[in-house]
Amino acid sequence: MNEAIHPSSLIPHPSSSSILEEMMNQKRVTVPAVRAMKREQRIGMLTAYDYPSAKIVDSAGADIILVGDSLGMVVLGYPDTLSVTMEDMLHHTRAVVRGTTHALIVGDMPYLSYHVSVEESVRNAGQFIRAGAQAVKIEGGKPQRIKAIEAILDAEIPVMGHIGLTPQSVNIIGGFKLQGKHADDARRLIDEAVALDQVGCFSIVLECVPTELAAMITQRVSVPTIGIGAGPSCDGQVLVLHDLLGLYDNLAPKFVRKYAEAGKEMRSAIEHFLEDVRNGSFPDASTESFHMSSAEELKRLYGDAVVVPMPKAN
Repeated sequence: MNEAIHPSSLIPHPSSSSILEEMMNQKRVTVPAVRAMKREQRIGMLTAYDYPSAKIVDSAGADIILVGDSLGMVVLGYPDTLSVTMEDMLHHTRAVVRGTTHALIVGDMPYLSYHVSVEESVRNAGQFIRAGAQAVKIEGGKPQRIKAIEAILDAEIPVMGHIGLTPQSVNIIGGFKLQGKHADDARRLIDEAVALDQVGCFSIVLECVPTELAAMITQRVSVPTIGIGAGPSCDGQVLVLHDLLGLYDNLAPKFVRKYAEAGKEMRSAIEHFLEDVRNGSFPDASTESFHMSSAEELKRLYGDAVVVPMPKAN
């Protein structure tokens, strides 16, 4: 007996190159465009958490901007990501969306936003879409996560997977450490990656896993892998913006490459400003200040009262 032909098989699907060409000619990067980058074009993803940083990252040409729950650590000063709430994430997502026109915006679903029930997972994912994101990211690949992801996809919300070091599981895994180093753990991560691919995730973040394992997963799945501490074989790479810019003096993870020392530059500029204020050289009376058109006009406003200038610091 012949198998039934699904109607979708009769529809011609665009090639990867045609989708990539279409992406170059449109404003916003789309989920199909990201899928098409697999083995065609390296994907550049960065985090952003507010309007000005999103505007800069977007204008630089990032393919994807992740509004990561890492904002808890690099923006809000928490020791981990577990204290970040949906309210925090939606607030920052809206700001990032307002600063972008090109990059695909992915909202990172925070701890407990997809753990309680499938229904709540879908509802919370929907809030990211209403805030302007085009997709959400979920950590983990065990059966309970697959069930939640399946329901979110059923609600027409694209999902980015995330396996390896999953920061929301920091208490279970015992800290921020390399995952998949041993055979059993590596096998589990391969199975999770395949499950995420099969359920319909459009990409998968691989965090802190051995290069060899990341290469194997990248070959086995049909969607792009985006590495962070996972070696050069992934289809794309992501870094936390604050790490890339060198905004903090603390020791960065091994996989971070600092492209600037923005923290030192910012501190130097602020110290210079404070010095100028205290010695009286800012603002300059001629180029950085406003003046009345005539002394007579000043007298009409204030009378003959004497204006005593502030003394300059010695």
